[in-house]
Amino acid sequence: MNSYNLYHINAIACSRQTTRHYSTSFSVGIRLLSPEIRKAVYSLYGFVRLADEIVDTFHGHDKRVLLTRFRQDTWLAIREGISLNPILHSFQMVVNKYQIDPELIEAFFDSMAMDLDHKVYDCSNFKTYIYGSAEVVGLMCLKVFYRDDPDGFESLKHPARKLGEAFQKVNFLRDMQSDLQERGRNYFPGVDLMNFSYSDKKKIEKEIEEDFKEAYKGIVRLKKEARLGVYIAYLYYMHLFRKIKKAHPGAIMKKRIRVNNWKKLSLLVVGLMRHELGQV
Repeated sequence: MNSYNLYHINAIACSRQTTRHYSTSFSVGIRLLSPEIRKAVYSLYGFVRLADEIVDTFHGHDKRVLLTRFRQDTWLAIREGISLNPILHSFQMVVNKYQIDPELIEAFFDSMAMDLDHKVYDCSNFKTYIYGSAEVVGLMCLKVFYRDDPDGFESLKHPARKLGEAFQKVNFLRDMQSDLQERGRNYFPGVDLMNFSYSDKKKIEKEIEEDFKEAYKGIVRLKKEARLGVYIAYLYYMHLFRKIKKAHPGAIMKKRIRVNNWKKLSLLVVGLMRHELGQV
């Protein structure tokens, strides 16, 4: 193995470690993908995570400057085929190998920038934000899954977007307290979080249920190399969503609802069994 290949391997390992540190749910799902696409999805997640940390976490720094620099560094890495930032290096390898549409990357950065400017979202910018922050990530993953099958990619674009949308809306409900109290954000249009009601919660939940239904139609059609990993992530989020549905609106504003590790393990076993029995 030459030193350049070692750098590639190290870059992917950094993205993998970032994924494992920040999301146990996605980590388990990604491990169940086939080896080649597993590496690519780690690289996508690592990239997304870095940008998200800039706008959500680095409060003592100029976030706008950091995000602008990260955006410039991303396009430079893609053009030159290399970056000294190992996570960006692994990302550019995926973009160039799988021909990720630049529009998806631009839409993602546009949504990240919206978090610097918008505290309250209306219907229009909410849809724009959801597309760039979540739906495009599903489309990037789908492009990896269907690199040599453009017809398969096109046929699954809608459910891939819906899965990203469902995941993101569940995240919004789960993180409602911290988004409002720490960042001053309210993502849901027309909802007064200071007076979050049952009717508000039910309306949001109904939308998420529809998103999950549309997403599942695509999951069962995924090629086998990707289906199990995506299905496990779907199961985790569905269980988290059910816990949120059972919670009082006031409870969501007081604490972050989680799925414990034992439950994740049981969901993994159930998912594996269903997959083996051909029930997915």
